Amino acid sequence: MELGISSYTFPWAFGIQGYPQPKNPLNAIRLLEKAESLGVNVVQICDNFPLHKMEDGALNDLSKIARDMGITIEVGTRGVEPENLLTYLKIARKLNAKLLRTVFEAPGEKPGLNKLTAQIKTILPLFEKEGVYIALENYEQFKSKELALLVRRLNCSYVGVCLDTVNSFGALESLEEVVNRLAAFTINLHLKDFDIVRVRYKMGFKVVGRPLGEGKLNVDWLFKVLKRKGRTPNVIVELWIPFLGSIEKTILKEEEWAIRSIEYLKRRLLE
Repeated sequence: MELGISSYTFPWAFGIQGYPQPKNPLNAIRLLEKAESLGVNVVQICDNFPLHKMEDGALNDLSKIARDMGITIEVGTRGVEPENLLTYLKIARKLNAKLLRTVFEAPGEKPGLNKLTAQIKTILPLFEKEGVYIALENYEQFKSKELALLVRRLNCSYVGVCLDTVNSFGALESLEEVVNRLAAFTINLHLKDFDIVRVRYKMGFKVVGRPLGEGKLNVDWLFKVLKRKGRTPNVIVELWIPFLGSIEKTILKEEEWAIRSIEYLKRRLLE
């Protein structure tokens, strides 16, 4: 189990569509530098910084810099279309990445499990040959039992779950049931804390992000469940920071939350 950060640890610094953009957006190399300053050695670069848009030379430079820093890169994308997965397999090979995280992407429709199984099965032999794992992230499109069934159907040691601690609220599932269903298949962990608060006029709730250790997430319980299932995935810290009225103020808060979260997690793992 190694600690890491992601392009979703600093989503505002990379830029979020529909909001003011940072004057100097974060990039992959500066994300590595942030990992080094935080004292973590895994960086997951996901779809909010699409690696397929980088030139081969830039990918090679990124790989060398990560190697010199002693940082492991994991790659991320959206969708399970074979062509896209194979594109990211090539990128993973260039970056010496051994894990590809993806989420299900089908605007306007929910793809059936049979179709998803067939799509992923066609490219699995190539992932096995390269030693690259596919981590399917729980998302609101599917219940956790459906994701567990998909992984069972694929029946391949190179396919597992990227367990996210918040996403499945969108599928009306509690954290406990999601973890209990998916822990045994978990090969990557997206750890983000949260709170559930009433709106000001009291009629309704909203799920909001918090720095690790300052919300409702029981990190100790989560790690115990994973350990009981024999799982020690890399832990990738993600953050849900609200927009604070200006992009500069929001990015500063993002940086502060990242530092607090990593410090908290290091203390918990040392106890």
